[in-house]
Amino acid sequence: MIIIPAVDILGGQCVRLVKGEYGTASKVAEDACTTAAAFSAAGAEYIHFVDLDGARSGRPENADTVIKAAEASGVFCEVGGGIRNMETVEMYLSNGLSRVILGTSAIEDRDFLLRAVDRYAERISVGVDARNGYVCVRGWEESSGVRYDDFAAELEKIGVKNIIFTDIDKDGTLTEPNFTQLGVLLGRVGTDITASGGIRDISHIRRLAEMGVYGAICGKSLYSGTLDLGEALRAVSEGKTE
Repeated sequence: MIIIPAVDILGGQCVRLVKGEYGTASKVAEDACTTAAAFSAAGAEYIHFVDLDGARSGRPENADTVIKAAEASGVFCEVGGGIRNMETVEMYLSNGLSRVILGTSAIEDRDFLLRAVDRYAERISVGVDARNGYVCVRGWEESSGVRYDDFAAELEKIGVKNIIFTDIDKDGTLTEPNFTQLGVLLGRVGTDITASGGIRDISHIRRLAEMGVYGAICGKSLYSGTLDLGEALRAVSEGKTE
């Protein structure tokens, strides 16, 4: 399993939300470049960026910041938020990002999703962001009416190689990931599943690793100090999941 520190950007600043609610945004770091470089220096080989402004507007709002921060990190970086067309996909992938994450567009524009996966294959990931079992779109503010596991099964048939699953009501709470829904996904699809939302400490990292998820995105736990990045990286690299 891989550990993926998260850098969420709103209004150009690094923030964390609680349950995806923009009104709960709190600044957690000085700037994205310094934060990404610090994660890399601590041993992280992957970094997860989210353009929160873009997620709501439907267009990249913090692209310059993301690109500069990815360059500063020097590691594998992925980005989501506001990616609704091929031009944006190509802009990010040609400027140092290793993978882009489609969310709203994946469920609302199937033609775009098919074209993106056909052209970029494993460099395309899809976020399955759910509340009460149903996928949400447009910055997590609207329900699509589609079940999270049904959507994941459709994505696998299309050829999506990586799914990032978030239980929105767990995100930013430091309670625990939705292990039950993650288990359903792992039993239903063979696609790589990355867990996001609710991770608090090393016990959660160990349990996710035991389940066989591909990756764990860690945000608030790292910024609040309930999870030590070095310890998490050592645990997964050494197989310490007992």
